[in-house]
Amino acid sequence: MSELINNRQKRQEKLKDIIRDLHAGADVEELKQRFKELLGEVVSPTEISEMEQALINEGMPAEEIQALCDVHVAVFREALDRQLEAAVEQTQALPETKIHPVNVFKQENKAVNEVLAKVEQLLDQITDAAVGSDISSQMEQWDTYHQQLMELDKHYRRKENILFPYLEKNGITGPPSVMWGIHDEIRAQLKEIDKIITETNPIADKQLTRQIADIVNPCHNAIKEMIYKEENILFPMCLETLTAQEWQEISAQEQEIGYTIIKPEEIPMDLDPVDTEAPTQHDWEGNVPEGLLKFASGYLSLDEISRIFNTLPVDITFVDKDDRVRYFSQGRERIFDRTPAVIGRDVQNCHPPASVHIVNKIVDDFKTHKRSHADFWIQSRGMFIYIQYFAVYDDNNEYMGTLEVTQNIAPLRALEGEKRLDDSQMTK
Repeated sequence: MSELINNRQKRQEKLKDIIRDLHAGADVEELKQRFKELLGEVVSPTEISEMEQALINEGMPAEEIQALCDVHVAVFREALDRQLEAAVEQTQALPETKIHPVNVFKQENKAVNEVLAKVEQLLDQITDAAVGSDISSQMEQWDTYHQQLMELDKHYRRKENILFPYLEKNGITGPPSVMWGIHDEIRAQLKEIDKIITETNPIADKQLTRQIADIVNPCHNAIKEMIYKEENILFPMCLETLTAQEWQEISAQEQEIGYTIIKPEEIPMDLDPVDTEAPTQHDWEGNVPEGLLKFASGYLSLDEISRIFNTLPVDITFVDKDDRVRYFSQGRERIFDRTPAVIGRDVQNCHPPASVHIVNKIVDDFKTHKRSHADFWIQSRGMFIYIQYFAVYDDNNEYMGTLEVTQNIAPLRALEGEKRLDDSQMTK
């Protein structure tokens, strides 16, 4: 066993040396040959992931790995291609009667490749068209197909928000970070193409031809490369790493985000009946520390709950099913007066007599399910106050109470343009 470990460690060091030299500017073809000579043309997806993780742990920025990710794959591509058949067999061995997340991802990839092929035919027609000729038909079709490609966002979000957290729980953090960065690059490229399609006159010209060459084709190539990385590195590695229980949990969460192009059966993989009540890894190892309250989406202490509510940029008041005030948050900038004296008070007594009939109508409508939301806005003391009422129901749709949410939205109404999160914001 120790010999096997040492051999694996030596292979990892050789792989890291190759990537370090690649980042230092060494020739790709020379490194391919060196890889063949040193490692016998064999490398597993897990080894590549471990190598990237180790480099990040040693201080190499994830952004640097992201920038040369395609070149990494180019060095190992022949070895990965040789293992493609094994990867296909591994996927085919998945339960056919259950919607395994890997099968769903691969169905989406197939659909995306089919759309890309259709778009590329249209792009050939557009670039071959004589300058000044009408290409409105091709542009309309391109727009239709491009909107399907825009749905890749759901594919990537399922990876980022469902699949990657499970890899991170297994100690794999670097490769997901690198892949997420590439997702964002592709998203930005797709938005740029969407703008080109929207703003371009349906007349063939040299500018559109240049945009296709400089913007559209690189984006499509990036999508294809991502599909290759998923199917030859990410998915085989995930199948080696994650347990059946973890895959079941992943499947149960996928519908919340949705799918790209395809519409798989809208049922999650079935959990084994004997395990449905058992604590799982996704339930935080089933160990909720003493003094914490467990929720479907996490656990918090009472102090944390109170401070979270008091930190929100809104005022919250909860009125129970008997029309009595049960709770109000204590934010820094209160809009309406709320003191401990109101706890237990009839909600009707918390409003001016002239508006009590409106309050009663809202609450009655909530109780009888005529509506579940009401909103108002007023201007007072230099504030633009937005007041919302939400009905709160239990799992049986029984009325539990009313939640009032109040906010001064004057600063929001004054916003213009965009302000994105960037490094400059992190230093302020």
